[in-house]
Amino acid sequence: MANRFSSILPEYQEFIQRQHVFFVGSAPLSQEGHVNLSPKGYDSFRILSDQKVAYLDLAGSTNETSAHIVENGRVTLMFCAFEGAPSVLKLYGTGKVVLPDTHQWDELYPLFNPLPGARQIIVVDVHMVQNSCGFAVPFMTYTSERKKLKEVAIQMGEEALKKYAYEKNLESIDGLPTAFALNKSKMD
Repeated sequence: MANRFSSILPEYQEFIQRQHVFFVGSAPLSQEGHVNLSPKGYDSFRILSDQKVAYLDLAGSTNETSAHIVENGRVTLMFCAFEGAPSVLKLYGTGKVVLPDTHQWDELYPLFNPLPGARQIIVVDVHMVQNSCGFAVPFMTYTSERKKLKEVAIQMGEEALKKYAYEKNLESIDGLPTAFALNKSKMD
C-alpha cells in the first residue's frame, strides 16, 4: 500500500539525492494528446524545500514537459531504487518553466553544476508525495553517465543551442506551445 504525504520528508530527500536517474511525466488536457515520460540523468536535480524542487533540463529533440506545464501545470516526478532497499517515490505537483536570461534563472542556475546544453529549469511546487514498495523494480548497477549529450552541446556551442531551442522546441508533438514559443512571441 502506498503512503502519501504533503511534503518531502527528510528520509525521502536523502533517497532522492542517492538516485542517478529520475523520470518526468506530463500530459496535455486533450484526450487525444500524448502522455510524455522522460528519463533524466546527470547531476540535474535539486531539492529547494520540502515542497519545492527543480531540475536543470537539457537540450533535446522535443520539449513536451514545457508545453504541458504551459498548458496545465501538471507534472509528476518519479524516483526508483535500482540499488538497496526497494522503493518508488513520486512527487506530484505544479510546474513552472524558467528560461535563461530571466531573473529567476539568475537565482536558480547557480544552484546547479554547470552542464552544457542547459535550456531551461523546471521548478515544481509539490502538493503530494507518494512512496510505494517498488518490489518489482529490478536491481541495476550504475556505471557512469553517458557523455554524448554533453559532447554534442559543447560542439554546437551556446548560441547554436539557443537558436535550436527557438526553432525546434517551440511546440509539443501535439502542437501545444512551449515556454520558448511564448517567450519568442514577446521578443518579436
